[in-house]
Amino acid sequence: MSKIPFSPTLCIDGRIIGPGYAPYVIAEMSANHNGKLQTALELLEQAVRCGADAVKLQTYTADTITLDCDGEDFRIRGGLWDGRRLYDLYNEAHTPWAWHAPLFARARELGITMFSSPFDSSAVDLLEDLGAPAYKIASFEAVDLPLIRYVASTRKPMIISTGMANADEIAEAIDAAHEGGCSQLAILHCVSGYPAPASDYNLRTIPDMAKRFGIVTGLSDHTLQNATAIASIALGANVIEKHFTLNREGGGPDDSFSLEPKDLAELCNSVRTAWQALGEIDYGRKSSEQENVQFRRSLYFVKDSRQGEIITADLIKSIRPGFGAAPKHLDDFLGAVLASDVKRGSPANLDHILHTKK
Repeated sequence: MSKIPFSPTLCIDGRIIGPGYAPYVIAEMSANHNGKLQTALELLEQAVRCGADAVKLQTYTADTITLDCDGEDFRIRGGLWDGRRLYDLYNEAHTPWAWHAPLFARARELGITMFSSPFDSSAVDLLEDLGAPAYKIASFEAVDLPLIRYVASTRKPMIISTGMANADEIAEAIDAAHEGGCSQLAILHCVSGYPAPASDYNLRTIPDMAKRFGIVTGLSDHTLQNATAIASIALGANVIEKHFTLNREGGGPDDSFSLEPKDLAELCNSVRTAWQALGEIDYGRKSSEQENVQFRRSLYFVKDSRQGEIITADLIKSIRPGFGAAPKHLDDFLGAVLASDVKRGSPANLDHILHTKK
C-alpha cells in the first residue's frame, strides 16, 4: 500500500488540522439551498452560529457532471432518488456558479472558511479565481485520478472522501495527489449511502487508515444522528463532515439526511468535548478531584480507648471520610498497642501506635 510522506497536518485558512488539534468540522451545504441564494446565505450564517469551522459547496453544473440523456444508464434505480434522470437531479441540485462569488465574499465577512468539491477542471479554475483555500474530492470522484492531479496542481490542501473505494483505490488516489503536487492531504472514511446506517460504518477502519496511509484521517458521516461522528473522535478522526440544512423537511434532494441547526450545534460541541476528554495518558489525581479526596475511606477509631490498650477489630474501622491512615494499613494497627488515649471518631494515624505488637 502507498505510504507517501505527506505533511502530518493540514493548514486551511490558518487553522491547523490533524493529531493534537481539535476536530475540524465541515458543514456540507450541498443542494440544501434548494435553488435560493438567500437560503444559501442563511445556511452560512447558521453554520457560524453553530460553531462549524468551514462550509463546503459543490461546484458543478448538470452539463459538467453528466449528459442530458434519456438512456437507461442515465436514470437512477432504487434509493432516495429512484426513477430520476441524472441530468434532472443535478440540474436541480447544483449551486449556480454565479452564486459562488457572493457566497465566498459573505463567508469572509462572517469569518468562516469556505471551499468546495469541484467535479471537473473548469470548476477548479473558477474556485482558484475565487481564492478557495482548499479542495474536497467527493467519494464518487475518488477514482477520477486526472481530476485529483489537476486539483493537486493548485498546491492547496486537499481532502478526499473514500466512500465506495477499496484500499487499492484509496492508495491510487493518494498517489495521484502526490504526483500532482499536493503536500497536505487528508482522507475521510465514508459510506456513500444517503442516509447510511451506523452499522455500515465500521469505524475501526479509521485508525487502520491512519496507520496504513500515514496521513490525516477523518469521517464523512451520512448517518441521521451524531453518535457515529462523536464516536469516531475516540478512534482518531481529525475531520468531521456532515450535510447541513435549515429544515430536514424542506423537500430538497439532500434535506432528508442532513442536520438541522440545533443538531449541527450539538455536533460541533460534542466532538470537541469528546476530543478534550481523550486528553493524555494520566494516572494522577485531577484538579476536579482534589476536594473529593476527603470522602475516600480511611481508618477511624470507633470507641474511646486508653493508652496501652491492644487495638482490636472492634476498635478501628475503614469508613469515610479520608483524614485517617489508608485502609491498607489496617493490619499494622490490629494487635498493636495504643501509644496515646483516643476518642471515638478520631482519625487513626500511624503515630497512634507503638510499632511493637504484643
